[in-house]
Amino acid sequence: MKRQALTLAVAAIATASASIASAETTLRVSHQFPGGQGDVRDEMVQLMAKEVEAAGVDLALQVYPGQSLFKAKEQWGALVRGRLDMTSLPLDYASGRHPEFSATLMPGLVRNHERAQRLNDSEFMDMIKQVIEDAGARVLADAWLAGGFASNQQCITSPDTVQGQTMRAAGPAFDEMLATAGASIASMPSSEIYTAMQTGVLDGANTSSGSFVSYRIYEQVSCLTAPGENALWFMYEPILISEQSWNGLNEEQQQALIDAGEKAEAYFAEQAAQLDQTMVEVFEENGVEVVQMSQEDYDAWLEVAKESAYKSFAENVDNGQALIDAALAVE
Repeated sequence: MKRQALTLAVAAIATASASIASAETTLRVSHQFPGGQGDVRDEMVQLMAKEVEAAGVDLALQVYPGQSLFKAKEQWGALVRGRLDMTSLPLDYASGRHPEFSATLMPGLVRNHERAQRLNDSEFMDMIKQVIEDAGARVLADAWLAGGFASNQQCITSPDTVQGQTMRAAGPAFDEMLATAGASIASMPSSEIYTAMQTGVLDGANTSSGSFVSYRIYEQVSCLTAPGENALWFMYEPILISEQSWNGLNEEQQQALIDAGEKAEAYFAEQAAQLDQTMVEVFEENGVEVVQMSQEDYDAWLEVAKESAYKSFAENVDNGQALIDAALAVE
């Protein structure tokens, strides 16, 4: 009996040890975008989850879309404190903590998707990623989204067309530029634009092509200014992982995340320009007038930006002028 009991005990310990050894690590991934509705940022995260699962390294990504785990502007703080493992985040949302991040939503600094891809491998992005890493996170996948303007008052083209309108922009640089042009500013994440326009808090807004569609802004506006050839609005929205979470993974799990991030980034690069066209089609189908900025309009906005957002950023942010110069140096 004793021998049998000992055998059972050893077997139980072995089973428990095997279970612990093979226990799967689950990372929680939070983002603000609608889940399962074709938003490419959600699709990037879901693609990573599938790739990691297929890698067979006892790692899983549990995705919480639509602010179901953390509110949009709570995600950065949760990430760097280790309360959240991963996020897909408009980086400028964290510019209150790290003013350098406003360079990733600086008017006219990117202009087109081809240049956005070149920026990913530039000194400019090395400088931005160093700030991210020093804060306690790292980038797994780069993503740049073009965007535009929409209004229920009038089409926004030249700077004078925002005078008297209450506008939402996504970060301090656009806020300052719009205010200099005569707009009033109301700050909020893109997920709140629809309700703010519905209730009269906003007359117009800037956001990405993806968000204009995902959040059904076409139901609340009369005119859309699409990115076109003169996209004033581009925003960096990477997939990030907490450094604490990263350090808790083994080398195989880390490599699986790196590989999944590369595939998600490549997928997004293929989809980015199509997002702009899809936005135009959806807005036109819903009876919204669609216009584009002319070269003259774009240049006029850039002059306003240089005298406001660019100047303030260079004067008030550590390495501000160096960041602008590094971005402008990219051909």
